[in-house]
Amino acid sequence: MVRRTVAVSLASVVSFVCLGTGGGLSGPARADGARSCDRTRAPESGTHRDEPYTPDADDAARMLAGMRRRLGHAPAPPRREPATTTVPLWVHVITDGREGVPDTAIGPQVETLNAAYGGRLGGVDTGIRFELRGVTHTDNPVWFRKPLLSETAMKQRLRRGGPETLNLYIAQLGELVLGYATYPHWYTGRPSNDGVVIDWRSLPGGSLRDFSKGYTAVHEIGHWFGLLHTFENGCSPPGDSIDDTPPEATPTQGCPVRKDTCPDLGEDPIHNFMDYAHDRCMSQFTAGQAVRMRNMWTAYRTPAV
Repeated sequence: MVRRTVAVSLASVVSFVCLGTGGGLSGPARADGARSCDRTRAPESGTHRDEPYTPDADDAARMLAGMRRRLGHAPAPPRREPATTTVPLWVHVITDGREGVPDTAIGPQVETLNAAYGGRLGGVDTGIRFELRGVTHTDNPVWFRKPLLSETAMKQRLRRGGPETLNLYIAQLGELVLGYATYPHWYTGRPSNDGVVIDWRSLPGGSLRDFSKGYTAVHEIGHWFGLLHTFENGCSPPGDSIDDTPPEATPTQGCPVRKDTCPDLGEDPIHNFMDYAHDRCMSQFTAGQAVRMRNMWTAYRTPAV
């Protein structure tokens, strides 16, 4: 049984997509697998980083307040044909010398990112594109199988660029995790830790049946741009703080035809990349999410001139 959730580790402060107990990553995911994970509070400072926790509303509020402060409270301009923001991308392939993502999968993953953020799969064109700058290769069994526990050394050695550069690390995550990402407002506190980590089996054509179209990277990079889950805060305000993503009480499981968990507030956005549906059901970002990502980019990730 497969499930996704978002959590955060203390030292790295990252957002997770995780798999639940049952099938494990190596086996096929059940199409009707339920998705839910325990929400625990942050451990005390210095605690070992193998117990992920979920980011709370206060941290999300700080991120949004910081964005508005940095933007000078300027309203977003009307969106027609979006100007293009090109994100430099470095891909770091970690293997154990035997298993790991083949180079032939990198191109399709980058194409999937550009298709998803370009609105070619459904939804809006966010105006965001990704330009591959390079690929590194590292054979390290410890980094490959325990990237979360090894991420300080791994990222300090491999990371390239500044806040505007997306570093995508591809390894093999544990039984519970598909991927995790840092949020943009955390960059100033620990720049060397910035980036996204995903399981190599989630890339296009990977072995995770329900999560093999490359959308784990799309989802996690959404967090890197500052997006919250569509089910954030359930049916209660402020939800994910974006007006055109209807609230939903629970994450989407599997691939339902429709779902309406917050009556009178609009049907659940089951096809949104920031929900937890199976990859085959994900297809879109909204105009509000596009504006949020571009505002977060301007506030936190725009290169210094």
